[in-house]
Amino acid sequence: MCPFLSFPDDHRDSPRGKVGVSKVKLQRSQSFGVASASSIKQILLEWCRSKTIGYKMIDIQNFSSSWSNGMAFCALVHSFFPEAFDYNELSPNNRKQNFELAFGMAEKLARCDRLIEVEDMMVMGNKPDPMCVFTYVQSLYNHLRRFE
Repeated sequence: MCPFLSFPDDHRDSPRGKVGVSKVKLQRSQSFGVASASSIKQILLEWCRSKTIGYKMIDIQNFSSSWSNGMAFCALVHSFFPEAFDYNELSPNNRKQNFELAFGMAEKLARCDRLIEVEDMMVMGNKPDPMCVFTYVQSLYNHLRRFE
């Protein structure tokens, strides 16, 4: 179960088009020399967008509704392991299957622990807890960037 649940709080034939991605640089706060929480979130969102450019049905705008059907998780994992599964066969209507596939492949291929349970994502519906999603995407970033 997600540890934060109790806290308030263009289509193409190919799944990907040509991607020209530059390395994302961490920007530091001028006053303390550390990145702010909002800048870290923006950097992570930009990294996710850069890895999923050209994937059908993907529009990553936040750490909640953008991830609610599992397609963004699948696209992110597929961008690193394109031979692992056929992204074009996936449907946003098969949320549970998408979560199982993405979380399972990330665990198997990138050794990224499941910090979110499929059932938790199903219960959260169209508005997953942003802190849960952010925490898991951060873990994906730390594991997947080794394959860049």
